[in-house]
Amino acid sequence: MTVLFATGLSFAAAGDCRAHILNLSDGQYISFENVIKDLEGVRLVFMGELHDNEGHHRAQLQVIRALHESGVPVAIGLEMMRRESQNALDRWVAGNMSEKDFLKVYFDNWSMWPKYREIFLAARQWKIPLLGLNISRAITQQVAKNGFASLSPEQIGELPGVRCDVDVNYQEYMRRVLGGHMHNGSSFLHFCEAQMLWDTVMAKALLDFLSTYPDHVVVVLSGSGHAWKYGIPEQIRRQAAVPFRVLLPEIPGRIEVENATPAEADYLMIGLDQGPLH
Repeated sequence: MTVLFATGLSFAAAGDCRAHILNLSDGQYISFENVIKDLEGVRLVFMGELHDNEGHHRAQLQVIRALHESGVPVAIGLEMMRRESQNALDRWVAGNMSEKDFLKVYFDNWSMWPKYREIFLAARQWKIPLLGLNISRAITQQVAKNGFASLSPEQIGELPGVRCDVDVNYQEYMRRVLGGHMHNGSSFLHFCEAQMLWDTVMAKALLDFLSTYPDHVVVVLSGSGHAWKYGIPEQIRRQAAVPFRVLLPEIPGRIEVENATPAEADYLMIGLDQGPLH
């Protein structure tokens, strides 16, 4: 099986037509190589995305590749896949499942296979573990429609340690993530509860993996709203002292050079839509 990847990467100064990275801790542009050195020393790397954006996935793959080539044991955490699909993910990585058969499982979980295919092929080629992080679709849909209080004792029993303490700050964060298109009301509150439930369950799945494989760096691929520090990283912080970094793509109207802060991410990736990374 032949897999084609972009071969080089260097982030240039602001104003260059190539993609580059802003270090939000000091407001300075930083080389890709120095970012990778930083990531080698943490356990979780959250990389946000717009799901249909090829540039975002290209950047994710290059970070995964660079960490793998540095000799760090790498795993990939996937918002796109439910935990119940872990057996199929393991078989895929081991080479014991054809692409045709794997796609039946993949499409039961997610869509847009052409956008993600090279990441899955790379994991298979390099024997990088793939981790399904997501919760049952039925539960998130129920909470989004009727709220966390609608869950039965049996359903809550499947979610040990999960809480949904949505406050005003979290609601304002969700409005910003969504570009300000949500309004007040019970439906928005329930939506926020579903998002927090989702984040908490994914955080627990990551910590479960790291408890068994503490030497790994897990690159977590998720929608930008989950990757912001207020999302999954906040739920990690509540449960354990695990070092992490957050890399977000610049998204006009949501997070940009002019308004991004270290409270939201560690690094802002700029210009990812301008073709292959150099």
